[in-house]
Amino acid sequence: MNKKKAHVDPLDMNQYRMEKLPIRSKSKFEQWLEKSGIWIAIAAFIYLLVGEPSTFLTSFDPSTLSATASKHFLNVGNVEFSWHGQAMLAIFCAAIILWITEAIPNYLTSLIVIITMVLTGVLPEKVAYAQLGHPIMWLNILSFILASMLVASGAAKRFALWFICRFATSATPIFYSFMVINLVLSAFISATTAKAAILMPIFMVIAAVYGASGGDKKNNFGRNLVLQNLLQINLCAGAFVTGSGANLLAASLIAGAIGGSFFFADWMIVALPIVICMIIVGWLLATKVFFPLSPEEHLPQIEGGMDRLKKELDKMGTISTREIKAIVIFVTILVFWATDKHHGISATAIAFIGAIVALSPRIGVVNWNQVDVPWHLLLFSAGAYTLGAGFKQTDLPNLAVNFGLEYFGLGDNTPFSVFYIGLTGAMLFSSLVFQSKTMRTMLFVPIAIGIAQRFNYPIMSLALPVALLIEHVYVLPFNSKPALLLYSTDQYSLSDTFKFGITMLIIGWIGSIVLGETWFHWLGYTPNGVFW
Repeated sequence: MNKKKAHVDPLDMNQYRMEKLPIRSKSKFEQWLEKSGIWIAIAAFIYLLVGEPSTFLTSFDPSTLSATASKHFLNVGNVEFSWHGQAMLAIFCAAIILWITEAIPNYLTSLIVIITMVLTGVLPEKVAYAQLGHPIMWLNILSFILASMLVASGAAKRFALWFICRFATSATPIFYSFMVINLVLSAFISATTAKAAILMPIFMVIAAVYGASGGDKKNNFGRNLVLQNLLQINLCAGAFVTGSGANLLAASLIAGAIGGSFFFADWMIVALPIVICMIIVGWLLATKVFFPLSPEEHLPQIEGGMDRLKKELDKMGTISTREIKAIVIFVTILVFWATDKHHGISATAIAFIGAIVALSPRIGVVNWNQVDVPWHLLLFSAGAYTLGAGFKQTDLPNLAVNFGLEYFGLGDNTPFSVFYIGLTGAMLFSSLVFQSKTMRTMLFVPIAIGIAQRFNYPIMSLALPVALLIEHVYVLPFNSKPALLLYSTDQYSLSDTFKFGITMLIIGWIGSIVLGETWFHWLGYTPNGVFW
Protein backbone atom coordinates (compact mmCIF):
# COMPACT_ATOMS: atom_id res chain seq x y z
CA MET A 1 0.00 0.00 0.00
CA ASN A 2 1.43 3.35 -1.05
CA LYS A 3 2.07 5.83 1.66
CA LYS A 4 0.21 9.05 1.30
CA LYS A 5 2.50 11.95 0.52
CA ALA A 6 2.75 14.63 3.15
CA HIS A 7 1.07 17.88 2.25
CA VAL A 8 3.51 20.39 0.81
CA ASP A 9 2.70 24.07 0.89
CA PRO A 10 3.69 25.53 -2.52
CA LEU A 11 4.34 28.91 -0.85
CA ASP A 12 6.75 27.48 1.72
CA MET A 13 10.06 29.07 0.69
CA ASN A 14 12.15 26.57 2.69
CA GLN A 15 11.41 23.73 0.26
CA TYR A 16 13.04 25.71 -2.55
CA ARG A 17 16.49 26.01 -0.97
CA MET A 18 19.25 25.33 -3.51
CA GLU A 19 20.17 21.94 -2.05
CA LYS A 20 16.54 20.80 -2.44
CA LEU A 21 16.16 21.68 -6.11
CA PRO A 22 15.37 18.72 -8.40
CA ILE A 23 18.16 16.85 -10.21
CA ARG A 24 17.66 16.73 -13.97
CA SER A 25 17.38 13.33 -15.62
CA LYS A 26 20.14 13.03 -18.21
CA SER A 27 19.68 11.74 -21.75
CA LYS A 28 21.58 8.67 -22.98
CA PHE A 29 24.09 10.90 -24.78
CA GLU A 30 24.66 12.95 -21.63
CA GLN A 31 25.10 9.72 -19.64
CA TRP A 32 27.71 8.58 -22.17
CA LEU A 33 29.51 11.91 -21.86
CA GLU A 34 29.48 11.61 -18.08
CA LYS A 35 31.04 8.14 -18.20
CA SER A 36 33.63 8.90 -20.86
CA GLY A 37 34.39 12.53 -19.95
CA ILE A 38 37.08 11.78 -17.39
CA TRP A 39 38.99 9.54 -19.83
CA ILE A 40 38.70 12.11 -22.61
CA ALA A 41 39.96 14.81 -20.23
CA ILE A 42 42.93 12.68 -19.09
CA ALA A 43 43.86 11.83 -22.70
CA ALA A 44 43.66 15.49 -23.75
CA PHE A 45 45.70 16.59 -20.73
CA ILE A 46 48.50 14.06 -21.35
CA TYR A 47 48.60 14.73 -25.10
CA LEU A 48 48.85 18.50 -24.67
CA LEU A 49 51.25 18.30 -21.74
CA VAL A 50 53.85 15.92 -23.17
CA GLY A 51 53.38 16.73 -26.86
CA GLU A 52 55.85 18.77 -28.86
CA PRO A 53 55.48 22.47 -27.80
CA SER A 54 56.09 23.63 -31.35
CA THR A 55 52.81 22.00 -32.43
CA PHE A 56 50.92 24.88 -30.89
CA LEU A 57 53.54 27.57 -30.28
CA THR A 58 55.42 27.53 -33.61
CA SER A 59 52.82 26.50 -36.15
CA PHE A 60 52.93 29.84 -37.96
CA ASP A 61 55.49 32.42 -38.99
CA PRO A 62 55.86 35.15 -36.32
CA SER A 63 57.23 37.58 -38.92
CA THR A 64 53.70 37.90 -40.29
CA LEU A 65 52.40 39.24 -36.95
CA SER A 66 52.24 42.82 -35.77
CA ALA A 67 55.12 44.15 -33.64
CA THR A 68 53.18 43.63 -30.41
CA ALA A 69 52.09 40.13 -31.33
CA SER A 70 55.59 39.17 -32.51
CA LYS A 71 56.97 40.26 -29.15
CA HIS A 72 54.52 38.01 -27.34
CA PHE A 73 55.28 35.12 -29.66
CA LEU A 74 59.06 35.42 -29.61
CA ASN A 75 59.02 35.57 -25.82
CA VAL A 76 57.85 31.96 -25.71
CA GLY A 77 61.09 30.78 -27.23
CA ASN A 78 62.63 29.98 -23.86
CA VAL A 79 62.01 26.56 -22.35
CA GLU A 80 60.39 27.88 -19.16
CA PHE A 81 57.53 29.70 -20.88
CA SER A 82 57.02 26.89 -23.40
CA TRP A 83 56.50 24.39 -20.57
CA HIS A 84 54.24 26.67 -18.52
CA GLY A 85 52.21 27.74 -21.53
CA GLN A 86 51.81 24.15 -22.64
CA ALA A 87 50.80 23.06 -19.12
CA MET A 88 48.29 25.92 -18.93
CA LEU A 89 46.73 24.85 -22.24
CA ALA A 90 46.54 21.22 -21.08
CA ILE A 91 44.90 22.16 -17.76
CA PHE A 92 42.44 24.51 -19.43
CA CYS A 93 41.30 22.00 -22.06
CA ALA A 94 40.96 19.19 -19.52
CA ALA A 95 38.94 21.45 -17.21
CA ILE A 96 36.63 22.48 -20.05
CA ILE A 97 36.00 18.82 -20.93
CA LEU A 98 35.24 17.91 -17.31
CA TRP A 99 32.97 20.91 -16.80
CA ILE A 100 31.01 20.27 -20.01
CA THR A 101 30.65 16.49 -19.57
CA GLU A 102 30.03 16.75 -15.79
CA ALA A 103 32.03 13.55 -15.40
CA ILE A 104 32.81 14.65 -11.84
CA PRO A 105 31.19 17.44 -9.77
CA ASN A 106 32.23 20.88 -11.01
CA TYR A 107 33.63 21.91 -7.62
CA LEU A 108 35.88 18.82 -7.63
CA THR A 109 37.14 19.79 -11.09
CA SER A 110 38.00 23.23 -9.71
CA LEU A 111 39.97 21.75 -6.82
CA ILE A 112 41.90 19.55 -9.29
CA VAL A 113 42.57 22.61 -11.48
CA ILE A 114 43.99 24.59 -8.57
CA ILE A 115 46.40 21.91 -7.32
CA THR A 116 47.45 20.90 -10.86
CA MET A 117 48.44 24.48 -11.65
CA VAL A 118 50.57 24.47 -8.52
CA LEU A 119 52.22 21.11 -9.22
CA THR A 120 53.02 22.02 -12.85
CA GLY A 121 54.48 25.35 -11.79
CA VAL A 122 52.04 27.46 -13.80
CA LEU A 123 51.22 29.44 -10.64
CA PRO A 124 53.00 29.71 -7.29
CA GLU A 125 51.01 28.36 -4.35
CA LYS A 126 50.36 31.81 -2.90
CA VAL A 127 48.72 33.05 -6.12
CA ALA A 128 46.74 29.87 -6.81
CA TYR A 129 45.33 29.49 -3.30
CA ALA A 130 44.63 33.20 -2.97
CA GLN A 131 41.86 33.01 -5.59
CA LEU A 132 39.42 31.75 -2.95
CA GLY A 133 40.04 35.07 -1.25
CA HIS A 134 39.57 37.08 -4.46
CA PRO A 135 37.44 40.21 -3.84
CA ILE A 136 34.77 38.92 -6.21
CA MET A 137 34.68 35.59 -4.36
CA TRP A 138 34.00 37.53 -1.18
CA LEU A 139 31.31 39.53 -2.95
CA ASN A 140 29.66 36.27 -4.04
CA ILE A 141 29.67 34.93 -0.47
CA LEU A 142 28.39 38.19 1.00
CA SER A 143 25.66 38.46 -1.65
CA PHE A 144 24.35 35.02 -0.67
CA ILE A 145 24.29 36.13 2.97
CA LEU A 146 22.27 39.22 2.06
CA ALA A 147 19.92 37.22 -0.18
CA SER A 148 19.35 34.74 2.67
CA MET A 149 18.48 37.67 4.92
CA LEU A 150 15.84 38.81 2.46
CA VAL A 151 14.30 35.33 2.26
CA ALA A 152 14.60 34.39 5.95
CA SER A 153 13.02 37.64 7.12
CA GLY A 154 10.04 37.13 4.77
CA ALA A 155 10.64 40.48 3.05
CA ALA A 156 11.04 38.92 -0.42
CA LYS A 157 7.85 36.88 -0.09
CA ARG A 158 5.88 39.84 1.30
CA PHE A 159 7.01 42.16 -1.50
CA ALA A 160 6.11 39.68 -4.26
CA LEU A 161 2.72 38.81 -2.72
CA TRP A 162 1.85 42.44 -2.03
CA PHE A 163 2.76 43.54 -5.55
CA ILE A 164 0.71 40.78 -7.16
CA CYS A 165 -2.33 41.34 -4.92
CA ARG A 166 -2.15 45.10 -5.39
CA PHE A 167 -1.67 45.35 -9.15
CA ALA A 168 -2.47 41.97 -10.72
CA THR A 169 -6.21 42.41 -11.22
CA SER A 170 -6.18 40.64 -14.62
CA ALA A 171 -3.79 38.82 -16.93
CA THR A 172 -1.91 41.76 -18.47
CA PRO A 173 -1.13 43.55 -15.16
CA ILE A 174 0.20 40.23 -13.83
CA PHE A 175 2.84 40.17 -16.56
CA TYR A 176 3.73 43.81 -15.82
CA SER A 177 4.01 42.97 -12.13
CA PHE A 178 6.54 40.21 -12.66
CA MET A 179 8.65 42.49 -14.87
CA VAL A 180 8.97 44.92 -11.95
CA ILE A 181 9.47 42.17 -9.36
CA ASN A 182 12.26 40.53 -11.37
CA LEU A 183 14.07 43.82 -11.87
CA VAL A 184 13.85 44.68 -8.17
CA LEU A 185 15.00 41.26 -6.97
CA SER A 186 17.86 41.22 -9.49
CA ALA A 187 19.28 44.37 -7.91
CA PHE A 188 19.49 42.58 -4.57
CA ILE A 189 19.99 38.85 -5.24
CA SER A 190 23.02 37.65 -7.21
CA ALA A 191 21.80 34.07 -7.72
CA THR A 192 19.33 33.50 -10.56
CA THR A 193 18.42 30.10 -9.11
CA ALA A 194 17.50 31.72 -5.79
CA LYS A 195 15.25 34.21 -7.60
CA ALA A 196 13.57 31.38 -9.49
CA ALA A 197 13.00 29.52 -6.21
CA ILE A 198 11.48 32.61 -4.59
CA LEU A 199 9.11 33.38 -7.46
CA MET A 200 8.13 29.89 -8.61
CA PRO A 201 5.58 29.08 -5.86
CA ILE A 202 3.92 32.46 -6.41
CA PHE A 203 3.49 32.28 -10.17
CA MET A 204 2.52 28.61 -9.97
CA VAL A 205 -0.43 29.52 -7.75
CA ILE A 206 -1.37 32.34 -10.15
CA ALA A 207 -1.11 29.96 -13.13
CA ALA A 208 -3.50 27.55 -11.40
CA VAL A 209 -5.92 30.40 -10.71
CA TYR A 210 -5.97 31.11 -14.46
CA GLY A 211 -6.60 27.48 -15.34
CA ALA A 212 -3.02 26.34 -16.00
CA SER A 213 -2.21 23.39 -13.74
CA GLY A 214 0.45 21.87 -15.98
CA GLY A 215 0.47 18.48 -17.65
CA ASP A 216 -2.69 18.00 -19.70
CA LYS A 217 -4.02 21.34 -18.44
CA LYS A 218 -1.48 23.59 -20.14
CA ASN A 219 -2.74 26.85 -21.58
CA ASN A 220 -1.19 29.93 -23.10
CA PHE A 221 -1.48 31.92 -19.89
CA GLY A 222 0.68 29.37 -18.10
CA ARG A 223 3.15 29.20 -20.99
CA ASN A 224 3.47 32.98 -21.02
CA LEU A 225 3.77 33.35 -17.27
CA VAL A 226 6.49 30.75 -16.76
CA LEU A 227 8.49 31.37 -19.95
CA GLN A 228 8.49 35.12 -19.43
CA ASN A 229 9.59 34.67 -15.83
CA LEU A 230 12.42 32.47 -17.09
CA LEU A 231 13.43 35.15 -19.58
CA GLN A 232 13.16 37.92 -17.00
CA ILE A 233 14.97 36.06 -14.21
CA ASN A 234 17.99 35.67 -16.50
CA LEU A 235 17.94 38.93 -18.44
CA CYS A 236 17.24 41.12 -15.40
CA ALA A 237 20.35 39.62 -13.77
CA GLY A 238 22.26 41.22 -16.64
CA ALA A 239 21.02 44.68 -15.68
CA PHE A 240 23.38 44.84 -12.68
CA VAL A 241 27.00 43.79 -12.31
CA THR A 242 25.99 42.10 -9.03
CA GLY A 243 23.16 40.22 -10.79
CA SER A 244 25.26 37.05 -11.08
CA GLY A 245 28.72 35.74 -10.33
CA ALA A 246 29.49 35.58 -14.05
CA ASN A 247 28.83 39.31 -14.38
CA LEU A 248 31.22 39.99 -11.50
CA LEU A 249 33.85 37.78 -13.13
CA ALA A 250 33.47 39.61 -16.46
CA ALA A 251 33.77 42.99 -14.72
CA SER A 252 36.91 41.79 -12.94
CA LEU A 253 38.51 40.62 -16.19
CA ILE A 254 37.67 43.90 -17.90
CA ALA A 255 38.88 46.00 -14.97
CA GLY A 256 42.17 44.08 -14.94
CA ALA A 257 42.64 44.64 -18.68
CA ILE A 258 41.93 48.38 -18.60
CA GLY A 259 43.99 48.86 -15.45
CA GLY A 260 41.21 50.57 -13.55
CA SER A 261 37.84 50.02 -11.93
CA PHE A 262 34.57 49.06 -13.55
CA PHE A 263 31.82 50.32 -11.29
CA PHE A 264 28.31 49.11 -10.48
CA ALA A 265 26.93 52.37 -11.91
CA ASP A 266 28.92 51.98 -15.16
CA TRP A 267 27.36 48.58 -15.84
CA MET A 268 23.84 49.62 -14.82
CA ILE A 269 23.77 52.75 -17.00
CA VAL A 270 24.66 50.68 -20.08
CA ALA A 271 22.69 47.51 -19.35
CA LEU A 272 19.47 48.50 -17.57
CA PRO A 273 17.77 50.23 -20.56
CA ILE A 274 18.72 47.28 -22.79
CA VAL A 275 17.24 44.75 -20.37
CA ILE A 276 13.98 46.69 -20.01
CA CYS A 277 13.59 46.84 -23.80
CA MET A 278 14.34 43.12 -24.15
CA ILE A 279 11.80 41.96 -21.56
CA ILE A 280 9.13 44.18 -23.13
CA VAL A 281 9.94 42.70 -26.56
CA GLY A 282 9.72 39.24 -25.00
CA TRP A 283 6.29 39.99 -23.53
CA LEU A 284 4.95 41.33 -26.85
CA LEU A 285 6.40 38.44 -28.84
CA ALA A 286 5.06 35.77 -26.48
CA THR A 287 1.55 37.16 -25.92
CA LYS A 288 0.92 38.45 -29.45
CA VAL A 289 2.76 35.94 -31.68
CA PHE A 290 3.68 32.62 -30.07
CA PHE A 291 1.14 32.18 -27.25
CA PRO A 292 -1.76 34.63 -27.70
CA LEU A 293 -4.30 34.55 -24.88
CA SER A 294 -7.87 33.56 -25.56
CA PRO A 295 -10.60 35.84 -24.10
CA GLU A 296 -11.28 33.42 -21.21
CA GLU A 297 -7.56 33.26 -20.34
CA HIS A 298 -7.59 36.95 -19.50
CA LEU A 299 -9.73 36.23 -16.42
CA PRO A 300 -9.31 33.87 -13.43
CA GLN A 301 -10.73 30.40 -14.07
CA ILE A 302 -11.09 29.47 -10.40
CA GLU A 303 -13.68 31.34 -8.39
CA GLY A 304 -11.96 33.25 -5.63
CA GLY A 305 -8.59 31.86 -6.68
CA MET A 306 -6.66 35.07 -6.03
CA ASP A 307 -7.92 34.94 -2.46
CA ARG A 308 -5.32 32.22 -1.88
CA LEU A 309 -2.56 34.75 -2.36
CA LYS A 310 -4.39 37.43 -0.38
CA LYS A 311 -4.87 35.04 2.53
CA GLU A 312 -1.21 34.14 2.37
CA LEU A 313 -0.31 37.82 2.57
CA ASP A 314 -2.77 38.42 5.41
CA LYS A 315 -1.33 35.45 7.28
CA MET A 316 2.03 37.22 7.35
CA GLY A 317 0.40 39.94 9.45
CA THR A 318 1.79 43.45 9.70
CA ILE A 319 5.32 44.03 8.55
CA SER A 320 7.75 43.01 11.26
CA THR A 321 10.71 44.90 12.65
CA ARG A 322 12.93 42.17 11.23
CA GLU A 323 11.59 42.72 7.72
CA ILE A 324 11.97 46.49 8.05
CA LYS A 325 15.61 46.07 9.07
CA ALA A 326 16.22 43.71 6.13
CA ILE A 327 14.68 46.19 3.70
CA VAL A 328 16.66 49.11 5.15
CA ILE A 329 19.93 47.17 4.88
CA PHE A 330 19.22 46.15 1.28
CA VAL A 331 18.14 49.58 0.12
CA THR A 332 21.15 51.18 1.78
CA ILE A 333 23.49 48.72 0.09
CA LEU A 334 21.84 49.30 -3.28
CA VAL A 335 22.20 53.07 -2.92
CA PHE A 336 25.91 52.75 -2.11
CA TRP A 337 26.41 50.28 -4.96
CA ALA A 338 24.67 52.60 -7.43
CA THR A 339 26.82 55.56 -6.34
CA ASP A 340 30.16 53.73 -6.03
CA LYS A 341 31.63 55.83 -8.83
CA HIS A 342 31.24 58.91 -6.64
CA HIS A 343 32.39 57.68 -3.22
CA GLY A 344 34.96 55.11 -4.42
CA ILE A 345 34.04 52.36 -1.94
CA SER A 346 34.08 48.99 -3.69
CA ALA A 347 30.98 46.79 -4.00
CA THR A 348 32.74 44.14 -1.93
CA ALA A 349 33.48 46.53 0.93
CA ILE A 350 29.87 47.73 0.94
CA ALA A 351 28.56 44.15 0.98
CA PHE A 352 30.99 43.35 3.81
CA ILE A 353 29.51 46.08 5.98
CA GLY A 354 25.94 45.06 5.11
CA ALA A 355 26.62 41.39 5.90
CA ILE A 356 28.24 42.28 9.23
CA VAL A 357 25.19 44.33 10.21
CA ALA A 358 22.80 41.59 9.04
CA LEU A 359 24.62 38.91 11.06
CA SER A 360 25.21 40.99 14.21
CA PRO A 361 23.45 39.78 17.38
CA ARG A 362 20.45 41.82 18.53
CA ILE A 363 20.71 44.43 15.75
CA GLY A 364 20.97 41.91 12.90
CA VAL A 365 18.36 40.03 10.91
CA VAL A 366 19.75 36.55 10.24
CA ASN A 367 22.09 34.06 11.91
CA TRP A 368 24.67 31.86 10.21
CA ASN A 369 22.50 28.72 10.34
CA GLN A 370 19.88 30.53 8.20
CA VAL A 371 22.39 31.54 5.54
CA ASP A 372 22.15 29.54 2.30
CA VAL A 373 25.65 29.68 0.79
CA PRO A 374 26.21 27.15 -2.05
CA TRP A 375 29.87 26.40 -1.33
CA HIS A 376 30.12 23.97 -4.23
CA LEU A 377 29.38 26.84 -6.62
CA LEU A 378 31.93 29.05 -4.88
CA LEU A 379 34.62 26.37 -5.17
CA PHE A 380 33.76 26.09 -8.86
CA SER A 381 34.19 29.87 -9.18
CA ALA A 382 37.54 29.71 -7.37
CA GLY A 383 38.79 27.23 -9.96
CA ALA A 384 37.61 29.49 -12.78
CA TYR A 385 39.39 32.49 -11.23
CA THR A 386 42.56 30.41 -10.85
CA LEU A 387 42.40 29.63 -14.57
CA GLY A 388 42.12 33.37 -15.16
CA ALA A 389 45.26 33.95 -13.10
CA GLY A 390 47.00 31.27 -15.15
CA PHE A 391 45.98 33.00 -18.37
CA LYS A 392 47.51 36.23 -17.12
CA GLN A 393 50.70 34.49 -15.99
CA THR A 394 51.34 32.63 -19.26
CA ASP A 395 49.78 35.13 -21.72
CA LEU A 396 48.02 32.14 -23.30
CA PRO A 397 44.93 34.12 -24.52
CA ASN A 398 47.15 36.42 -26.61
CA LEU A 399 48.97 33.47 -28.10
CA ALA A 400 45.70 31.67 -28.85
CA VAL A 401 44.19 34.80 -30.39
CA ASN A 402 47.27 35.37 -32.55
CA PHE A 403 47.27 31.75 -33.69
CA GLY A 404 43.56 31.82 -34.50
CA LEU A 405 43.79 35.08 -36.40
CA GLU A 406 46.66 33.82 -38.52
CA TYR A 407 44.99 30.46 -39.09
CA PHE A 408 41.80 32.09 -40.41
CA GLY A 409 43.68 34.77 -42.30
CA LEU A 410 42.40 37.68 -40.23
CA GLY A 411 44.81 40.60 -40.12
CA ASP A 412 45.05 44.34 -39.74
CA ASN A 413 42.77 44.86 -42.75
CA THR A 414 39.91 42.87 -41.23
CA PRO A 415 36.95 45.17 -40.46
CA PHE A 416 36.04 45.69 -36.80
CA SER A 417 32.52 44.51 -37.64
CA VAL A 418 33.81 40.98 -38.35
CA PHE A 419 35.23 40.69 -34.83
CA TYR A 420 32.24 42.37 -33.20
CA ILE A 421 29.59 40.27 -34.96
CA GLY A 422 31.60 37.05 -34.61
CA LEU A 423 32.33 37.45 -30.89
CA THR A 424 28.81 38.51 -29.89
CA GLY A 425 27.32 35.69 -31.94
CA ALA A 426 29.71 33.14 -30.44
CA MET A 427 28.92 34.35 -26.91
CA LEU A 428 25.17 34.11 -27.49
CA PHE A 429 24.93 30.80 -29.30
CA SER A 430 27.46 29.09 -27.06
CA SER A 431 24.72 29.24 -24.41
CA LEU A 432 22.98 26.43 -26.32
CA VAL A 433 25.73 23.95 -25.42
CA PHE A 434 27.40 25.41 -22.30
CA GLN A 435 25.53 25.15 -19.00
CA SER A 436 28.01 27.34 -17.14
CA LYS A 437 27.83 31.10 -17.57
CA THR A 438 31.16 31.30 -15.76
CA MET A 439 32.89 29.14 -18.34
CA ARG A 440 31.44 31.12 -21.25
CA THR A 441 32.70 34.26 -19.53
CA MET A 442 36.14 32.72 -19.03
CA LEU A 443 36.30 31.77 -22.70
CA PHE A 444 34.94 34.74 -24.59
CA VAL A 445 35.71 37.82 -22.50
CA PRO A 446 39.49 37.13 -22.51
CA ILE A 447 39.33 36.44 -26.26
CA ALA A 448 37.53 39.77 -26.81
CA ILE A 449 40.15 41.55 -24.70
CA GLY A 450 42.99 39.81 -26.57
CA ILE A 451 41.63 40.77 -30.00
CA ALA A 452 41.08 44.37 -28.89
CA GLN A 453 44.66 44.57 -27.62
CA ARG A 454 46.09 42.92 -30.73
CA PHE A 455 44.47 45.44 -33.11
CA ASN A 456 44.60 48.45 -30.77
CA TYR A 457 40.83 48.74 -30.41
CA PRO A 458 39.44 50.11 -27.15
CA ILE A 459 39.09 47.11 -24.84
CA MET A 460 35.53 48.10 -23.95
CA SER A 461 34.49 48.14 -27.62
CA LEU A 462 34.56 44.33 -27.74
CA ALA A 463 34.71 43.13 -24.13
CA LEU A 464 31.65 45.01 -22.82
CA PRO A 465 29.19 43.98 -25.61
CA VAL A 466 30.31 40.37 -25.13
CA ALA A 467 29.94 40.58 -21.34
CA LEU A 468 26.42 42.02 -21.59
CA LEU A 469 25.29 38.82 -23.35
CA ILE A 470 26.22 36.49 -20.48
CA GLU A 471 22.67 36.06 -19.16
CA HIS A 472 21.02 34.81 -22.36
CA VAL A 473 20.57 31.26 -21.04
CA TYR A 474 16.88 30.44 -21.52
CA VAL A 475 16.47 28.51 -24.77
CA LEU A 476 16.74 24.87 -23.64
CA PRO A 477 16.05 23.33 -20.22
CA PHE A 478 19.69 22.38 -19.57
CA ASN A 479 21.07 25.83 -20.47
CA SER A 480 20.79 27.11 -16.89
CA LYS A 481 19.57 26.06 -13.47
CA PRO A 482 16.51 28.39 -13.58
CA ALA A 483 15.62 26.92 -17.00
CA LEU A 484 15.83 23.42 -15.57
CA LEU A 485 13.83 24.35 -12.47
CA LEU A 486 11.01 26.05 -14.39
CA TYR A 487 10.86 23.32 -17.03
CA SER A 488 9.97 20.94 -14.19
CA THR A 489 6.71 22.89 -13.66
CA ASP A 490 5.37 21.18 -16.84
CA GLN A 491 3.68 24.38 -17.96
CA TYR A 492 5.30 24.32 -21.41
CA SER A 493 6.88 21.86 -23.83
CA LEU A 494 10.42 21.66 -25.18
CA SER A 495 9.22 23.05 -28.52
CA ASP A 496 7.54 25.97 -26.73
CA THR A 497 10.71 27.05 -24.95
CA PHE A 498 12.89 26.48 -28.02
CA LYS A 499 10.86 28.50 -30.53
CA PHE A 500 10.40 31.38 -28.09
CA GLY A 501 13.94 31.22 -26.73
CA ILE A 502 15.80 30.93 -30.03
CA THR A 503 13.81 33.87 -31.41
CA MET A 504 14.78 35.99 -28.41
CA LEU A 505 18.39 34.85 -28.80
CA ILE A 506 18.46 36.00 -32.43
CA ILE A 507 16.79 39.29 -31.46
CA GLY A 508 19.45 39.70 -28.77
CA TRP A 509 22.21 39.25 -31.35
CA ILE A 510 20.66 41.67 -33.84
CA GLY A 511 19.99 44.09 -30.99
CA SER A 512 23.63 43.92 -29.88
CA ILE A 513 24.79 44.84 -33.38
CA VAL A 514 22.34 47.74 -33.55
CA LEU A 515 23.41 48.89 -30.08
CA GLY A 516 27.03 48.91 -31.23
CA GLU A 517 26.08 51.52 -33.83
CA THR A 518 23.84 53.52 -31.48
CA TRP A 519 23.75 53.15 -27.68
CA PHE A 520 27.32 51.87 -27.19
CA HIS A 521 28.55 54.44 -29.69
CA TRP A 522 26.78 57.32 -27.94
CA LEU A 523 28.27 56.23 -24.61
CA GLY A 524 31.74 56.13 -26.15
CA TYR A 525 32.38 52.38 -25.95
CA THR A 526 32.42 51.81 -29.72
CA PRO A 527 33.89 55.19 -30.77
CA ASN A 528 33.07 54.83 -34.47
CA GLY A 529 30.25 52.32 -34.24
CA VAL A 530 30.47 48.74 -35.43
CA PHE A 531 30.88 49.12 -39.18
CA TRP A 532 34.12 51.10 -39.35
